[in-house]
Amino acid sequence: MASKKYLELQEFSDTDLAAELKAAEQEYQKMQFDHATKGVDNPLSIKEMRRDIARLNTEIRRREVASMPAEVLAKRSKIRARRRQKN
Repeated sequence: MASKKYLELQEFSDTDLAAELKAAEQEYQKMQFDHATKGVDNPLSIKEMRRDIARLNTEIRRREVASMPAEVLAKRSKIRARRRQKN
């Protein structure tokens, strides 16, 4: 089942997603620095921020793949199939 955060991200525009990603990455770096110097009240918030960044990146990539032309997708599928055969 999709989380509510994922469902909210689907409603964002591309520019909103990019802005949100940039803000989240800056906040994550700030949290890491604060945690290294003085400690953070809740260290699990760092983990949650990392997951939020991953959600944003996933949604951006999903939209990129959805907007690819059919011939690019076909080539991508061939490459992925070759990778599966090697393993």
